[in-house]
Amino acid sequence: MTSDLLSDTRMNITFIRPPYFIISGFIGLPNIKYYYFFLFFVYFVSVLGNVAVMAVICLDHNLRTPKYVAVFNLAFVDLLGSCALVPKVLDIFLFNHYYVPYNDCLTFLFFCYTCLSMQALNLVALCYDRLMAIMFPLHYHVKVTHKIMFSMITFFWLFVITCVLLAVGLLTRLSFCKSLVINSYFCDYGQLYRLACNDYFPNSVVGNLLPVLFLWLPFLFIVSSYICIGCVLAKVTAAHERAKTFKTCTAHLLLVVIFFLPIIITFTMSLRIHPNARIINLSLTSVFPPMLNPIIYVLQTQEIKVSLKKILKIRRKSRITGK
Repeated sequence: MTSDLLSDTRMNITFIRPPYFIISGFIGLPNIKYYYFFLFFVYFVSVLGNVAVMAVICLDHNLRTPKYVAVFNLAFVDLLGSCALVPKVLDIFLFNHYYVPYNDCLTFLFFCYTCLSMQALNLVALCYDRLMAIMFPLHYHVKVTHKIMFSMITFFWLFVITCVLLAVGLLTRLSFCKSLVINSYFCDYGQLYRLACNDYFPNSVVGNLLPVLFLWLPFLFIVSSYICIGCVLAKVTAAHERAKTFKTCTAHLLLVVIFFLPIIITFTMSLRIHPNARIINLSLTSVFPPMLNPIIYVLQTQEIKVSLKKILKIRRKSRITGK
């Protein structure tokens, strides 16, 4: 009897770390490979667009302002996030590499969550810039300096990396003796810890805390900021002055809508929609903002348009003189 109890206890504390996880992706969808080719197109445009924005900011000394430090960081995060997610997704589903090694899965998760969280916090940094510019125009250059912007972005990076490393570290204490199939298009944190057969309560707490820290709080800060901006603009008597001031916020507002709205809708409706629809929505919200962000900034921001035209003009002249 005693030996049976000891053997049961040993079985209960056996730690199982699987060699791999299986990414299930989309189940039963016809012609799904066309969607992956579409993802490749989005990825290609994202890389070109974000590299172009980063290059323009580096080449034009006029764009080396605190605001464009945040824009450069957003382009870098979008580029890093696209490169971390899309090639791996295409490798998994186009080339049938559904078996993702354990360590690779945790690394995949780390980069995806880090970049997604940094996108949200970078929009907070850009919102801070617009808030100070409109509410305190006379003190803008005091309240928004290179030092403040660099400090803010550095803090965001350190905070995000610490939180995501904590989440990944908590996964390493889990024992996986159930199914190894992850019902997502990447190593999704929530799907992953629910596969464990030991206590995953700390993971559940962190899993619920991460969306609050990196989705809801940034979104509430941005909404509150624009309410304050709206109150300030309401006091401006001249309609053309209101329109001119508000126009400086249009690029940022578009980025906020494109990033936050699809994620919030997907999270709030996740229990009522088909798993395939949830995966498609989440994958699109992961790849579309990095593609659209540089396009929006090029089309909506006068400084970048002027800088881009200037760079293209100089290159055209150098080619003509070279001939």
